[in-house]
Amino acid sequence: MTDTLETDRLYLRQFRESDLDAYAEMCADPEVMRYIGQEISRFEAWRSMAAVLGHWQLRGFGLWAVEEKISGAMMGRIGCWRPEGWIDFEIGWTLRRTYWGKGYAIEAARASVQYAFEQLNRSHVISLINPANSRSIRVAEQLGETPSGRTELFGKEVLIYRLERQDWENRSE
Repeated sequence: MTDTLETDRLYLRQFRESDLDAYAEMCADPEVMRYIGQEISRFEAWRSMAAVLGHWQLRGFGLWAVEEKISGAMMGRIGCWRPEGWIDFEIGWTLRRTYWGKGYAIEAARASVQYAFEQLNRSHVISLINPANSRSIRVAEQLGETPSGRTELFGKEVLIYRLERQDWENRSE
């Protein structure tokens, strides 16, 4: 289990209690939550962070807090996700709105995909994306993920984007 990854501009690390203010702000932002559910309270955000940490304990992998190196700010969450009942091994990302459009999501997602293939020995990864979420679709496409179907998640239709390990390795050479 790797608790921390590092990219040029980011640390991907375990959540800590001091992240709660920024995490709760992100989870209460209607624009951030628009395609992944609904805004949640600070109490629910705390429970969400606890679930992320519990996922690490139960599965040995999970979502990281995304920290900007230069400022130390907690920017969002990203990583590997497969809670009980999930359709497949997912790479997921959510960033605070302040950090949108700056390339942080793709930078952190690439590190997460590399981790999934190299450390967790996954044969493929998926991302579940609301069809109206053009920003996330762009991130998935920049990763090399391609559309592979649709499914229902929490009563809403989502696109399944998929990336095979072999395609990632060929792309990275």
